[in-house]
Amino acid sequence: MAEVLVPFQELKDLCASKLVKVGVKPEHAEIVADVLVHADLRGVSSHGVLRTEHYVRRVQEGGINLNPNIAVKETGVVTAIIDGDDGFGHVISKYAMEHAIKKAKEKGVGVVGVINSSHCGALSYYVKQAAEENLIGIAMSHTDKVVVPFGGAKPFFGTNPIAYGFPAMKHKPVILDMATSNVAFGKILHARETGKSIPADWGVDSNGRPTTNPYEVEALLPFAGPKGYGLAMVVDIFSGILVGAAFGPHIVPMYGEYNKKRKLGHFYCAINPAAFIDVHSFLSNMDRMIDEIHECQPAEGFSKVMVPGEPEQLHEEERMKNGVPVPESVYNYLTQDRQI
Repeated sequence: MAEVLVPFQELKDLCASKLVKVGVKPEHAEIVADVLVHADLRGVSSHGVLRTEHYVRRVQEGGINLNPNIAVKETGVVTAIIDGDDGFGHVISKYAMEHAIKKAKEKGVGVVGVINSSHCGALSYYVKQAAEENLIGIAMSHTDKVVVPFGGAKPFFGTNPIAYGFPAMKHKPVILDMATSNVAFGKILHARETGKSIPADWGVDSNGRPTTNPYEVEALLPFAGPKGYGLAMVVDIFSGILVGAAFGPHIVPMYGEYNKKRKLGHFYCAINPAAFIDVHSFLSNMDRMIDEIHECQPAEGFSKVMVPGEPEQLHEEERMKNGVPVPESVYNYLTQDRQI
């Protein structure tokens, strides 16, 4: 399917407008749209504006609380639990990381668990919040079962992403944001939207067999076999069991049961380098590490060795200038009620 190039601010406005029309508070719609377009700018379309239609449906069917009372329970000097009251995960998560950042600046570390949330989008957005304050950011979130455990044929854990953000001085932050599956399920959705086939190591069919047809995918595969499977369990412990949320097969699914509150858990942490080392020294050594990685001899077929998150940063720079490619079906959905 064809794609449409859309200026990033227009795309953000279209997304926010779509949400406001179904009763989302403008300030909340703005945050959700900002997180979604952040993903599209970075080339992570699986977590971009294609999710808007899903959120609208969940709002319309009662699966998201439009007027949440987001409450903070201080559980220790550097720890807290935030109850999102079933609101938008993007809004709750941005607030949670802001709270972790505040604690990190005051006490060296801020660790915030989140309960009663919903899908929060790309975790890179939240670790970037910390990195822009010269702090290290860590984020994790469990999701509903869609990934087969190593050696299994049926799903147990979710894609269970984890992200880290590290500030530098002259360079942009190093950001690692990855699903513990080979890919996020949103990439399967994007392949369906664009009519493309997928690699055989992305997902399996109803019989647990690998498939290249995105419409046949019933579950995803963990990355690196037992390693991705093990990390998925770690993420579910941190963002599920540790904070008092559900885990694995007990989580309300994202697709279907749109009237149910998902009660998701997340885990956010901000670390102040100043608690360990002179900040200037930390930032300058980050720059040195990045420079030395860039100086590594590239392998055949590569023009340059990059650090985690750098390809996404280059996408962002290009798309902010030239527009964001959006599947035509998604663009049509976002603009169908637009007033000229």
